[in-house]
Amino acid sequence: MASKTININLKIWRQKNVNSKGSMETYKLDNVSTDSSFLEMLDQLNEQLVNDRQEPIAFDHDCREGICGMCSLYINGEAHGPDRAVTTCQLHMRKFKDGETIYVEPWRAKAFPVIKDLVVDRSAFDRIQQAGGFVSVNTSGRTMDANAIPIGKAEADKAFEAATCIGCGACVASCKNASAMLFVSAKVSQLALLPQGQVEAQQRVLNMVKQMDEEGFGNCTNTGACAVECPKEISLENIARMNREYLVAMVSAE
Repeated sequence: MASKTININLKIWRQKNVNSKGSMETYKLDNVSTDSSFLEMLDQLNEQLVNDRQEPIAFDHDCREGICGMCSLYINGEAHGPDRAVTTCQLHMRKFKDGETIYVEPWRAKAFPVIKDLVVDRSAFDRIQQAGGFVSVNTSGRTMDANAIPIGKAEADKAFEAATCIGCGACVASCKNASAMLFVSAKVSQLALLPQGQVEAQQRVLNMVKQMDEEGFGNCTNTGACAVECPKEISLENIARMNREYLVAMVSAE
């Protein structure tokens, strides 16, 4: 069966660089296959712009399989668009209607400055991860194989669920305070639930929360928008766990 095509109007944020003032620009795109992904639609638009000798729209992408978290766009007022539990590259044009006007913006957060058009600098997440999201292992001499350490299934499942966070930043974009608590708590939980992460547990949570605050992310007010828009459905339970870990670390440090 032949795929259906639609005609759409696009209002897309254009910004030359981090220091320039951006604005919404309007484009018309015809014959968009409803089977194409949102990024493939942007590819089609860029091809049209290049053919018209105009500057193509800059946007982030990499794997296009919902794994890397690069395709971070704010579409019609929602992080990653109107679908649930998907990244932008997994969003298909069948979610939109013929003749619809679609608004496309970059993440809006002080800690995620716009580099160009729809591309933002998310290196703040990298610095938070570097502050404590790792396990130090002494490899000199004999070391125990990780598989030899018994871990309960419930704890292992929760650790794996937290580890599915791809660091896309949808939680920050969805939060009215641009909080990064869901991201940070997922990275803390991923290790706090496992025996390998216990040695550095207290210093880890202190360092990562400190770095999060230094990056300029806002505070969490438990509205839950982050979990709703998260493409990997990271649970708010992780924020509660991180708060407990942080409280224990603060008391122990006194």
